[in-house]
Amino acid sequence: MENEINTWLEDIHQAIKEIYLFLPEKRDYFEFLNDLKGRRAIERNLEIIGEAVNRILKVKPEFPIKNARKIVDTRNRISHGYDSVSDEIIWSIVIRDIVNLKSEVEDLLNEK
Repeated sequence: MENEINTWLEDIHQAIKEIYLFLPEKRDYFEFLNDLKGRRAIERNLEIIGEAVNRILKVKPEFPIKNARKIVDTRNRISHGYDSVSDEIIWSIVIRDIVNLKSEVEDLLNEK
């Protein structure tokens, strides 16, 4: 695997680990809502993930990350349309989707 792609995959993996650090221990939505710093940190890590995926796709458009385009679109929406991203959307991404991305990225990193 190309070195820069591997670096970006590592960036994604690190951002996912940080998201889990900032989530409330109980995975309670209302605790999440009451933690402004945690919410912003999670949003920032989602931006990092989206940017890393975008860079990978620019080098290798056929790279096998499921929902890659949606990930990049989410990053763009958080960055540029911040007022149109609800806490519910961020919460559902983190609770439902990040676990799958984590597994994918770990598999890709283990292929090296």
